[in-house]
Amino acid sequence: MKASRSCYYFPVLVILLLSCLLPACSGGKSESRPPAPSVPVAVSQAAQQNVPVLIKTIGNVEAYATVSIRARVGGELKEVHFQEGQEVKKGELLFVIDPRPFEAALKEARAKLARDQALLKKARDDAQRYSRLIRDDLISREQYDQVVANAEALAATVKADEAAVETARLQVSYCYIYAPLSGRTGSLLIHPGNLIKADDEKKFMAVIHQIQPIYVSFALPEKYFPDIKKAMAAGEPEVAAVISGEPKPAVGRLTFVDNAVDTTTGTIRLKATFANEAKRLWPGQFVEAALKLADQPGALTVPAQAVQTGQNEQYVYVVRSDQTVEYRPVVSARTVDGQAVIEQGLNPGETVVTEGHLRLAPGARVVIKGAPAGADRSS
Repeated sequence: MKASRSCYYFPVLVILLLSCLLPACSGGKSESRPPAPSVPVAVSQAAQQNVPVLIKTIGNVEAYATVSIRARVGGELKEVHFQEGQEVKKGELLFVIDPRPFEAALKEARAKLARDQALLKKARDDAQRYSRLIRDDLISREQYDQVVANAEALAATVKADEAAVETARLQVSYCYIYAPLSGRTGSLLIHPGNLIKADDEKKFMAVIHQIQPIYVSFALPEKYFPDIKKAMAAGEPEVAAVISGEPKPAVGRLTFVDNAVDTTTGTIRLKATFANEAKRLWPGQFVEAALKLADQPGALTVPAQAVQTGQNEQYVYVVRSDQTVEYRPVVSARTVDGQAVIEQGLNPGETVVTEGHLRLAPGARVVIKGAPAGADRSS
């Protein structure tokens, strides 16, 4: 029995002896895990600034005015005085329809007028002469009345001839078609040598779009209508049109609010007017329209890339004074020009991470890119 107990205690004594000797063999030094390397990050500070209150939506560019050119007289198209897509000025000659038939009709109307004017002069002279004869009872009252009626009928005929001359003159003027407004022409829809019908509703000769100024039309939910009315009462609110592929938006003013809400969509139609001096906006183009309703003073902002989205909330990493990061839930109201407006979760002046989130975890140590060694960039 004693021998068996000795066999049981012997391995335990050996293990205890080795545990005492190992530190002595290693020179008294214990092994430790090296600290994790610092994560390089870019940072920015939360700052207070005035931020515009914007409503963004998709808008469609519309011509300020559009005119479809039709012929008011029929005939052969003789001349075209512009090229497709050309800018034209108001009053500039565009088309010439063969005027010869209408000029001939004008000459005929003038000749008829001259003839009837001569007959009217003779009839009036006869009436004056017969008036003396009737006083002397040299003619009957019936003869006198007939002469007077003839003079009055010729006077009416002359007036009709004058109207016919004016109509013929208008017909000649309609052979020369001028631009009714300044704008840009589209495709030429009819070419010289073709016969044209008067007032042909199915076929235009050309279409002119006025693009300086120009409209951007867009619709917003009716819930914004009170804010829109308030902004309109203070003046014409600013509207920015963000054009795809261009760095700077075009800036215009809200000039039109429709007089009714669309009951099928629950939206109200608005239009902004842009000077379009550089002709960056084009009819039919789609843009992002941003209506500025007001300014929010003292809004707390950080770069939009600092705000990350988790499973249940938005968050940022705040850099503390010991160069470690803190996970901080935040509430971001909106993003304006690359800046996120923070409603809850941050204080002015705190430093947040803007680049390098993927390698971070709460409590991770960081090194700020571009900062001098030993510099403290945290709040």
